[in-house]
Amino acid sequence: MSKSSPSDSSSRYDISTVDLDDDRYEVKQSMIRNKYVVRDSDGDVVLRGKQKMFKLKEEFPFVTGDDEDAFSVKAGSIMDIAGNYTITDSGTGEDVVVLDEDYSLFVENWTIRDPDTGETLATIKSKNKLLSALRHLFSAANLVPNKYEIFDADGGHVGDIEGKFSMRDAYTVTIDDASDIPKEAVITAACILDALENK
Repeated sequence: MSKSSPSDSSSRYDISTVDLDDDRYEVKQSMIRNKYVVRDSDGDVVLRGKQKMFKLKEEFPFVTGDDEDAFSVKAGSIMDIAGNYTITDSGTGEDVVVLDEDYSLFVENWTIRDPDTGETLATIKSKNKLLSALRHLFSAANLVPNKYEIFDADGGHVGDIEGKFSMRDAYTVTIDDASDIPKEAVITAACILDALENK
């Protein structure tokens, strides 16, 4: 499918069950591992998610702040070490985007792609390669917040993911310029990044 303008792109990758039109979101992990709450800049809960245990394929279903099914994130294969995850809209049953992890020297880089064409829509890259490697090798390093940068398909900066000092994973997703990216899909991907990296 060709995308002739940013607005066409945005509508193509909208998630029907949620309205992520803010430019700043707070993501916090609960005391239960891989259970997350996402709040907008007003403090309202917009998403909740929790990994399903004992599944052959990893699955992270998310619900809205009103506990309605929102979307799910599923691993592309049973044992994905460097693999892909598909975000599927619970309202339409359609795949929205695919997240590909570039598992290179323990550094956390992600590419957000069109599920049909494989076209790159955006990338999320760790700002500190050394810290990323240490987080994979030593659990104590997870206490040091990681930071990521969000880029559009042409490599232009569009946002950040800033970790906070906390016993539980907590970070802020900020979109500075969403004119050239499918905003909802990118925000969703950024919000579930921690769950995927700490699986």
